[in-house]
Amino acid sequence: MKPKQLANILIKILGLSLCAQGITPAIVSVVSLWKLSGTGYALGKDILPILFMGFMPIGIGIYLILQSRPLAEKLFKGEEE
Repeated sequence: MKPKQLANILIKILGLSLCAQGITPAIVSVVSLWKLSGTGYALGKDILPILFMGFMPIGIGIYLILQSRPLAEKLFKGEEE
């Protein structure tokens, strides 16, 4: 297996790992917002940071999965095949 192919696969695995790790914070952020909205607490500016921190690992993981080939190309830019 060529180094670029291995890097491509490893970047995709890293993205899948981040998506899997991000499921719990995403669920916690949605449930906490749901609980807080039922209490009459004015969420206002508090919504965006909670959602951002909850869904950030999933977004980074999806980006890595979709951009794995260009990222591997950048990593091995000077190498010949």
